[in-house]
Amino acid sequence: MVSEHEITSQVYAAKADMQKADALIRAYIPYIRKAASQYMERACTEQDDELSIAMIAFHEAIQGYKKEKGSFLAYASLLIKNRLIDYHRKQERHQNVLSLEEERGEEKRPLGEQLADTRDYFEESTNLEATRQEIQELSSVMESFGVSFTDVSEHSPKQERTLEACTRAIRYGAEQKGLLDELLQTKKLPLAQLVKGSGVERKTLERHRKYVLAMLLIQTNGYEIIRGHLHRTLAKKGGMPV
Repeated sequence: MVSEHEITSQVYAAKADMQKADALIRAYIPYIRKAASQYMERACTEQDDELSIAMIAFHEAIQGYKKEKGSFLAYASLLIKNRLIDYHRKQERHQNVLSLEEERGEEKRPLGEQLADTRDYFEESTNLEATRQEIQELSSVMESFGVSFTDVSEHSPKQERTLEACTRAIRYGAEQKGLLDELLQTKKLPLAQLVKGSGVERKTLERHRKYVLAMLLIQTNGYEIIRGHLHRTLAKKGGMPV
């Protein structure tokens, strides 16, 4: 049995090495599957979305773990449970809004049949495994900038006016290939260029630097799935797609 000290050492090594993180996830697939099964109250299989979500949560646990949080596996198990709860809550919100079995229209066909040829769900257009890999890659790149997904969440604009200002700066940055290249090379957000080009106040960008940084990283090559999902999400919220 691996000791808690050994697990902690492996986790800290995995924080800075994507290959070690992947290896650690593979080594703990049985544990991850068990945690998901306990929540589902049945055996979790490769075909269940819950397994991919649990794996992503385990990777998130690796990135967010600190020794003072106690046992890593207990921390990872709690995070897996919380992410699965979030997933099922979102699923429930999308259910029973309209019954797909309800017969509608002149043809009296079930709504599910009427939509069959026109659906374009995010899950149907992308592979969960590909999405997971993009998230892992983005997490690794963000870490090299000293930013985590938690940081992005905490520094996201809360007011609509601030969100619009940050979006304006992000759109400007996304259109400047030289700026994105500089960002990747220097590992620093070119605030002066963003302020001058977008007209957004420097203090606004400084306050939400980690959020703006992450959004610009998504505009670089390799994150087509995340970028497309973000574009659709902003559009649905009435925001200004980047």
